[in-house]
Amino acid sequence: MSLAFPSAHYNVYSMPSAGIYIHIPFCRSRCSYCDFATGMYEGGIAGRYVSALCSEIKAWREVDKPSVVDTIYFGGGTPSLLTTSQIESIEAAIHDRFEVADDAEVTLEINPGDGGASDASRRESMSQWLAVGINRASFGAQTFDDRDLKQLGRTHSAADISSTFQQLRDAGFANINFDLIAGLPGQTLDGWKRNLEAALKLRPEHLSLYLLDVHEGTPLADQIKSGMRPKPDDDLAGEMYTTMIEEVCAAGYQHYEISNFSLPGFESRHNTKYWSGAAYYGFGCSAHSYDGARRRWANERDAAKYVEMIGQNGSPIVERTNLSDEDARAESIFLGLRLMHGIDLRNYEARFGTTLRSEYNGELDRLMEAGLIEIDSQSLKLTERGALLSNEVFAVLA
Repeated sequence: MSLAFPSAHYNVYSMPSAGIYIHIPFCRSRCSYCDFATGMYEGGIAGRYVSALCSEIKAWREVDKPSVVDTIYFGGGTPSLLTTSQIESIEAAIHDRFEVADDAEVTLEINPGDGGASDASRRESMSQWLAVGINRASFGAQTFDDRDLKQLGRTHSAADISSTFQQLRDAGFANINFDLIAGLPGQTLDGWKRNLEAALKLRPEHLSLYLLDVHEGTPLADQIKSGMRPKPDDDLAGEMYTTMIEEVCAAGYQHYEISNFSLPGFESRHNTKYWSGAAYYGFGCSAHSYDGARRRWANERDAAKYVEMIGQNGSPIVERTNLSDEDARAESIFLGLRLMHGIDLRNYEARFGTTLRSEYNGELDRLMEAGLIEIDSQSLKLTERGALLSNEVFAVLA
């Protein structure tokens, strides 16, 4: 079942194929900023969850003729906490139910230092991941500052990032992503520059670089509200974003989405489906799906209830939405503008029977005068300044 690495010249924008997202809700610890559907890892619970997940995939009938699948994404949580046999059983269920392209991009999210209790066992796990078809690794480095890692509740060190990256390389992984967060409480511009320098020195194929988003109800939000941690500085975060674009692009990476950069040909094929409106099918608790046209649906968020629902009636779906014309139009703008090549105006007109100029003529002129967008006869896209202030642009156009 081993799958080939994606070609370095693969065009992510030309494929109508679907993606599959698999949610694994287990972590070794809870990060202070996280509001995802996750819980602590226990072997017995994980086993029951994987069994339910495979049952959901095998019984899936939401789309009469599902698209060919060319991306599979194991997210969470920390999917690398599963055993190789569990990952393989999930992949087998996917291949039994769907037509999967031979060159599918198959991503596994991992944490630095995970995959085994020792360097030898970690290397063995990574080799096994490749053997069962995983060909892209994405891991949450978050920061190369040990103090910040500890405050975020991360269990790894900066040294673990470098060692895990090298172990992945030694195992044969040729497509690796780092997640890094800017704008952490107390983080300085110089500290952020050191993070970028450390990441670029390792030179992964892909970088996902996010500005911190503080979610209500998380420990970090409570710490900031109580004064234990300083409130993030929006102006400083803006400087960090500008610096990020300058330094990462100067190092040869393409800025292809608001928060994502890649070496040529290594854009995230899976995540691009979300922004380009392609179909994706989600499995596991809290997973969301889209048929590529008008239908969205979502699974039960709680892992225990998810397993119970699979056992009772085979379906964990708790929400269904049929997008109206207005909803579909607004989503196409909001998601399409996240990609730095922007919205194809001819496709927009063909799909919705109207033009953005006729709908937003005055607003577009004001956004252009503010330096937030660029528009010509073919496309509408954000400028670099517009990418930083994207929420303001979306509020006007969506």
